Amino acid sequence: MITLVRRATALCVLGAALAACGTSESPRAPRPAPSAPSTAPSKPSRPPTLAPGPAGLTPVFEHGSRTASKTVALTFDADMTADQGPRAASGERFDNPGLIATLRRLKVPATVFMTGRWAEEYPDAARSIGRDPRFEVANHSYSHYAYTDDCYGLPTVPRDRMRSDLERAYASFRKAGVPDAMPYFRFPGGCYDKAALRELAAAGVTAVQWDVVSGDAFATDADAVAREVLDGAKPGSVVVMHCTRSAAPVTERAVRTIVPELRERGYRFVKVSELIGTANGRA
Repeated sequence: MITLVRRATALCVLGAALAACGTSESPRAPRPAPSAPSTAPSKPSRPPTLAPGPAGLTPVFEHGSRTASKTVALTFDADMTADQGPRAASGERFDNPGLIATLRRLKVPATVFMTGRWAEEYPDAARSIGRDPRFEVANHSYSHYAYTDDCYGLPTVPRDRMRSDLERAYASFRKAGVPDAMPYFRFPGGCYDKAALRELAAAGVTAVQWDVVSGDAFATDADAVAREVLDGAKPGSVVVMHCTRSAAPVTERAVRTIVPELRERGYRFVKVSELIGTANGRA
């Protein structure tokens, strides 16, 4: 009995179950629950870009760190020029849904450099790619016209229209339903000079080139394309390929060889934004 009394007294001292102790004091009101953390999504930070180059020129990115980790970025150019509409209407395919499906099935992140004209021709595909978190859409000009003279026979964008050509592509992406196209630009044909870099400086984009050429454009041998990539890939590599059935018919088959082999070698596939973020010291 003494033990029970002591225990009851201790409960009173601690303030727990005051009514059970025989006091007339009213029980304390329960403390309000702590506020739940806000569930509102935070505004995403701006995608990583490189600092402007000398004299404020548009910066150019060719590959990531060779020592940070074994990462590789597969990039795919979705090309279509402004005057290829009749060819598309007659049945020529400038898209490649089989390639996109394979990348999804293999769980491979990728960056698609898209022309505005391609997004206009295939808005459903552009929207699907742009809204898939595994991919990111970047700018490849509006109509794949060159930004320098003498670029593989491509028509040339006048210097005073270079920035408006780039911005027209972004407008096409938005119209197609691509929510957040990246601030990355790939010059058609990979051709650029200081004048082009100067004209695009105010747009705030990073020009993205590559260090591994797959050779898939107009190729007919998927194994040869795969060998080019497998032989050239290094940590931080940016691989250029194409997302156009008519001009790159064996790309999807090559990817089915490239992906498992590079993974077997310990490589991890990333989007270009991750390579640029790592180059900037951002995780």
